[in-house]
Amino acid sequence: MIRQPPPKPDVMARRDSIVAGLRALLPESGVIAEPIRLKPYETDGLSAYRQPPLAVVLPETTEQVAAILRFCHENGVRIVPRGAGTSLSGGALPMQDAVVVGMMRMNQILDINFGDRTAVVQAGVTNIGITNAVAGAGFFYAPDPSSQLACMIGGNVNMNSGGAHCLKYGVTTNNLLGLKIVTIDGEVIDIGGDHLDAAGYDWLGLLTGSEGQLAVITEVTVRILRSPEGARAMLVGFRSNEIAGACVDAIISSGIIPVALEFMDRPAIHACEAFAHAGYPLDAEAMLIIEVEGCVEEQDRLLGQITEICNKFDPISLKVSQSAEESLAIWKGRKGAFGAVGRISPDYLCMDGTIPTSRLPDVLRRIQEMSDSYGLKVANIFHAGDGNLHPLIMFDANDPASFHAAETFGADILKLCVEVGGCLTGEHGVGVEKRDLMPVQFQAHELDQQRRIKSAFDPDWLLNPSKVFPLTEPEAAAQAA
Repeated sequence: MIRQPPPKPDVMARRDSIVAGLRALLPESGVIAEPIRLKPYETDGLSAYRQPPLAVVLPETTEQVAAILRFCHENGVRIVPRGAGTSLSGGALPMQDAVVVGMMRMNQILDINFGDRTAVVQAGVTNIGITNAVAGAGFFYAPDPSSQLACMIGGNVNMNSGGAHCLKYGVTTNNLLGLKIVTIDGEVIDIGGDHLDAAGYDWLGLLTGSEGQLAVITEVTVRILRSPEGARAMLVGFRSNEIAGACVDAIISSGIIPVALEFMDRPAIHACEAFAHAGYPLDAEAMLIIEVEGCVEEQDRLLGQITEICNKFDPISLKVSQSAEESLAIWKGRKGAFGAVGRISPDYLCMDGTIPTSRLPDVLRRIQEMSDSYGLKVANIFHAGDGNLHPLIMFDANDPASFHAAETFGADILKLCVEVGGCLTGEHGVGVEKRDLMPVQFQAHELDQQRRIKSAFDPDWLLNPSKVFPLTEPEAAAQAA
């Protein structure tokens, strides 16, 4: 179970006055403090853990965010920034004595510059909302997390989110140009802008992926790209996970960079086909979704080269989409995969580790061995092209032993990722989920340096507390007491 430090007694004793102070800063509908209305904010996408916050505030402007942070800083109140709450690592999990700053009302497109290929949006604009705003002019925003219909750009920046097309276009940091942030004491700072790079220290790089630990993001300037002439997807079924993994490594090693290269194993194939009816190969143990884009001639050339590579691994099926409708159906299954797995297990933990692609066959084999050892099924759905794994560990939330086994199984997978030269997280962030595993990847002095950076921005550690870093000995002792 996730450990949380105890709430600050003085803050809890002042709850009514803190809520009154927040109400003085915002319109009446901008502060939520009633227990029943706090329920939707007690968890995020890592729904196994729940904790109602002290209050929720819903600002509409940067100035309101600054006033909120200034007030909380002066009163020693912790802050948890929250977008759509789609975080799968517990990144938006509240604390009992924390105020959740919900960004969903900051949902305006502020500026679009097609000449410079940029868009300036508030932090509460959804990921797909950016593409929808520019698609009519033949542009799109490249990073596309599976939750893109709901997830918000501010959260994407905080977690450095990716998506299926990050293999070709990169993750959030590769498509980001500027930020407007508010520090814990209420200062508003602009970083970067409409230009490609900024002079001085790379503050943009530091803040991207910082998980709300350093500041609250209110506006984001992103790079928009010209839409490709067209795209086609193909499905390739294999006899085993290991063979599919070896094929992935061969494609990447050849120098071909598809726009997307996705992996599903047998449980995921069946769950997604029942949902999308896309023609997934139900007799396959593993399947790859491979997409290329460009003019028709380029698509044909790339699909031909990839088909030659796949045929070396004796696929049991190979199907190339022949229409935009077929491609949409293929992606409907992949984009809805996490929800579709709910057909075969109502409870699961979605892990997020990254490995070198050359280690895919070995890692997939060892994950299956762990699955057999723990007696828990696992469905593998992930961005194979860049080695970003998303094993879904199925368990029974009504059985504490099953839940504990799932947590331990997940930790073992992440330790394996680090062991083979990978990383604890690819795009979901550390949050509370992987917080206690940070020493697996980082030495003590490395974690201390990261804590010093956190302290420089937030000396009292009020911003998104108890995330990313393992609890200190005093915090752990206080909770145990």
